Amino acid sequence: MGHMAGIRNIVVLTGAGISAESGLRTFRAEDGLWEDHPVEEVATPQGFRRDPELVQRFYDERRANILAAQPNAAHEALARLDAGSGELLIVTQNIDDLHERAGAKRMLHMHGEGLSAWCTACDARHRWTGTLRDNPPCPECGERMLRPDIVWFGEMPYEMERIFAAIARADLFVSIGTSGAVYPAAGFVQQAKSARARTLELNLERSQGSHWFDETRLGPASELVPVWVGEVLGG
Repeated sequence: MGHMAGIRNIVVLTGAGISAESGLRTFRAEDGLWEDHPVEEVATPQGFRRDPELVQRFYDERRANILAAQPNAAHEALARLDAGSGELLIVTQNIDDLHERAGAKRMLHMHGEGLSAWCTACDARHRWTGTLRDNPPCPECGERMLRPDIVWFGEMPYEMERIFAAIARADLFVSIGTSGAVYPAAGFVQQAKSARARTLELNLERSQGSHWFDETRLGPASELVPVWVGEVLGG
């Protein structure tokens, strides 16, 4: 499937593996602990109700790490793809803004954004780079009910209808840096196949979901993604 000519409509899913090379660690891939707390304690609505200070501290740290990180060659290659013609939607599971900083525009964050605060009183969302630990007022309504604009375990991912509509029209579905064995990638690749799209997995290692894909290429995203984008743009 090295030949990428004739591909006009692409949906790309990116996961933790694309940002790992920018120094942003994944909690599920490692021991799943943050300061000895299981990630479930800091990334669930129940955890937030039980210990809001702990959860805000965790996301303050995520925010600081995102601001300190830089896009890598994989993010930059996808931004080049976005600058080209043809239809494209980049769906990221990541909460960092490295795709945007690399220059990508046609994208969405299905699990929310680390640099966004969501007011649960008035539903406004605000770009946020500082702390939420001091329970600041919402710039819109003044209520002190801001939380990280993150889709926590047990909450509904953002923009699922838009994602499924894009996959239904796609010629090619590409999964980058995320296990094809777990939701949502597993569901997306199966939907892409039923829509008769070609499917490509770029990942560090094979996953239990790799058999769903027409082709799997193994290696770091910063090496694989520029090569693949070059094939599409050169095609």
